[in-house]
Amino acid sequence: MVYDRRPDDMVRITTPELAEAFIEEQIEAVREQVGDGKVLLALSGGVDSSVCAALLIKAIGDKLTCVHVNHGLLRKGEPEQVVQVFRDELGANLIYVDAVDRFLDKLAGVSDPETKRKIIGGEFIEVFAEEARKLEDVKFLGQGTIWPDILESEAGIKAHHNAGGLPDDLQFELVEPVKILFKDEVRQVGLALGLPDKMVFRQPFPGPGLGVRCVGAITRDRLEAVREADAIVREEIGKMEPAPWQYFVAIPDVVSTGIKDGKRYMGWAAVVRAINTVDAVTAEAVEIPWAMLTRIRDRIIAEVPGVNRVLWDISDKPVATIEWE
Repeated sequence: MVYDRRPDDMVRITTPELAEAFIEEQIEAVREQVGDGKVLLALSGGVDSSVCAALLIKAIGDKLTCVHVNHGLLRKGEPEQVVQVFRDELGANLIYVDAVDRFLDKLAGVSDPETKRKIIGGEFIEVFAEEARKLEDVKFLGQGTIWPDILESEAGIKAHHNAGGLPDDLQFELVEPVKILFKDEVRQVGLALGLPDKMVFRQPFPGPGLGVRCVGAITRDRLEAVREADAIVREEIGKMEPAPWQYFVAIPDVVSTGIKDGKRYMGWAAVVRAINTVDAVTAEAVEIPWAMLTRIRDRIIAEVPGVNRVLWDISDKPVATIEWE
């Protein structure tokens, strides 16, 4: 059965047995929905899309075509990693699309968070439509939408590219096999599907990518600063035992006065955020050891051009959301 809503009496998926039961139910539902058609899946390589892809492969095999779009808003080394893992290691039917200039040109000068999200979501659909025209019998768009995406969109907190930011003239019928699951349940299903731990326990990453961490109007130089600073933070905080549920960097479009080589140096502030949560509906800031914070500070200042301050975001959700935009 294809559910539009998470049933009120649905048992939380916390065991392999419950995960297996969900998988079997969704395999049947997907096969019934898709029939002889083909599915085009947006494969970012994140947890949600990876689990969605694995479930769809099990359900419909080569009727699935995965499309990885490099929109320029991915983390450092991510496009290369997605190709290696899914095409080379898992043998998926994967199409790689380099759309960096296309996305960044459309986002130039756009500072409103919701507008940015909808531009990114709309452009994603356009890219998929172009790829679909090259294939035969593609009538469905697979998406790794999960339940918190839908809840936040409906509450007006923020539009998700896969739950509230899609254009009205969408030409595909959606296939969303994990949309009634919370994040912890998605991981359980991923383990039951046999995905490697490095995929299942990969940090969550928003659909709009670094576009919502490069706060305000995106510029290529600040976007690159976010990417480099984020790589440092993921490397350093990843050493914590246990590691937080999610940790990253946001850089607002604000400059402040600094000093470099004895001269005035106007630069951005890199904001470090680390949180723990179970389902992403609520979240708590994680305490980062001072020695680690200072090491992160020193590396970012030394290695990331354009940044002259490092801040630590200790806000909980609510009232702050996990992402800055």
